[in-house]
Amino acid sequence: MTSTVDSWRGVAGERDDDVSAEASLLLRARSRRLLRVLLAPHRRSLWVLGAAILLENAAAMAGPYLVKVGIDDAIPRIVDGGSPQLLYVVVALLAGVAVLQAAMKRAFLTLTGRIGQQVLLDLRRRVYDHFQRLSLAFHESYTSGRVISRLTSDVDAINELLDTGLNGLVRAALGVVSIGVMLLLLDLPLGLVTLLCFPALIWLTRWFRKHSAAAYRRTREAVALVIVHFVESLGGIRAVHAFRREPRNQEIFEEVDDQYRLANERSFTLLSIYGPTIKLLGNLTITVVLVYGGVRAIDGELKVGVLAAFLLYLRRFFEPMQELSQFYNSFQAAAAALEKLAGVLEEAPAVAEPAPDAAVPLAAPRGAVTFAGVGFGYRGSPDVLPRLDLDIPAGQTVALVGATGAGKTTIARLLARFYDPLTGEVRLDGVPLRSLDEETLRRAVVMVTQESFLFSGTVADNIAFGRPAASRAEIEEAARAIGAHEFIARLPDGYDTDVRKRGGRLSAGQRQLVAFARAFLADPAVLILDEATSSLDVPSERLVQHALRTILVDRTALIIAHRLSTVEIADRVLVLDGGRVVEDGSPRDLIGGSGRYADLHQAWLDSLV
Repeated sequence: MTSTVDSWRGVAGERDDDVSAEASLLLRARSRRLLRVLLAPHRRSLWVLGAAILLENAAAMAGPYLVKVGIDDAIPRIVDGGSPQLLYVVVALLAGVAVLQAAMKRAFLTLTGRIGQQVLLDLRRRVYDHFQRLSLAFHESYTSGRVISRLTSDVDAINELLDTGLNGLVRAALGVVSIGVMLLLLDLPLGLVTLLCFPALIWLTRWFRKHSAAAYRRTREAVALVIVHFVESLGGIRAVHAFRREPRNQEIFEEVDDQYRLANERSFTLLSIYGPTIKLLGNLTITVVLVYGGVRAIDGELKVGVLAAFLLYLRRFFEPMQELSQFYNSFQAAAAALEKLAGVLEEAPAVAEPAPDAAVPLAAPRGAVTFAGVGFGYRGSPDVLPRLDLDIPAGQTVALVGATGAGKTTIARLLARFYDPLTGEVRLDGVPLRSLDEETLRRAVVMVTQESFLFSGTVADNIAFGRPAASRAEIEEAARAIGAHEFIARLPDGYDTDVRKRGGRLSAGQRQLVAFARAFLADPAVLILDEATSSLDVPSERLVQHALRTILVDRTALIIAHRLSTVEIADRVLVLDGGRVVEDGSPRDLIGGSGRYADLHQAWLDSLV
């Protein structure tokens, strides 16, 4: 069990070991910074919120004191034949503070709900936007299950605190302090007797806080493991069915799910110790105060009203402590979730945009591409591209050919600026890509991959993905130019046909044509085709070949393909080996030579026979 769970923990990137004191302080500081940022726009509302909770607390504190006045002053005055006016005043004030407390509680809950939902809205926006801006390197190591966990279970944990626990936590914390002060002011000897339980109370609270923080952090990590395995298994459901992996996946799921159960059980165990122990301490303290205060009242040293008020305050003192133990569940879960979210939001993009004043404008890019001394490797050393110098004139179509691992896709990723080179720089029209803002770069450079990813929605929506404001006429014109209009028109709802998840309603060739129409409509200066025809059958490939010739007109293109039928449409072929260009020329010139490309071309012709 342990090895399986540990392996999934490695996939998820989660750890359930105890966090060091230094790391714990760092996590809390990070989450506090995020909380300050989220609350900053609501300063005025927070002041109103503070006033409401203070008024509610003052009304709550006034109740037992008014009972004391009624017992010690108002009732004896009536017994002695005096006016009942004071009693009427006390009763009226009790009713008034009760109404005030209810009104302030309603105001507090309403305002808390409003602020809380605005904070959650801002938090979701920040997390979603940041995930989109983080580089491919981050997403290749940070699993989709963890992404979903951050956006769902972690945000839900904060939402639960705001919905159900925040009011209780604030009222309980404020009530404990206020009642403690009132007890000492009401009767100092009784107050000092009450303080005898404080060392045990403080030790117990600190013990609970320390262990519950670790327990709830494990809970957030454990639920992330469950989500990761669930998402990974269903995302690869075809492979799961093909290899009859269902029983083993079920075993792994049960193991990570059991870890989640154990983490939750640990949390509830701590809660079951803390809550009842607080109640026991409270009852013992009330017993001691009742005995001691009763003796003093019999001896005439203490008024009965004071003792009654003291006991009412004391009961209210321990009730919030018990509530704190119940709401601490929500608080710790939210705190652990906030730590995770703060960690994500502080993750710096590996490919950062230039500062607004440093960005170079590129209004009408021509498409000239330069790799100047580019060195790159995925492990921090330039082992994939040791040093690449390459010039591609505007409007030229260049095909990259070579064995797997030669560096073809890496060159494409660097040109699309999914990664930045370790040394040297990549330029577009003489401008380093690092100096172009995101919008300019994405408008100038577009990549079409083998996957041809289509999003749930209509065919028209997918074609307009790069230009959401495009009109229907422009969408249809792009489809006609590529040769996709005929098959789209035959669909049940034409351009309004829902392609379903990942474009599952369309064939591989149709998905590729939609992807080409999308790129054609985006009209980039540089188009990158990464194995765009490798998964197609021969009829589909011929259809796509025609679309390729259309889409490559008047733009710079970088084509990565193993099928040499696609390479033949290129103006220039680069043969790569170990990240270096070993052959460079037109397809015709290289075929007529005796180099690697000629050998590859001959092997391809032999395979067609």
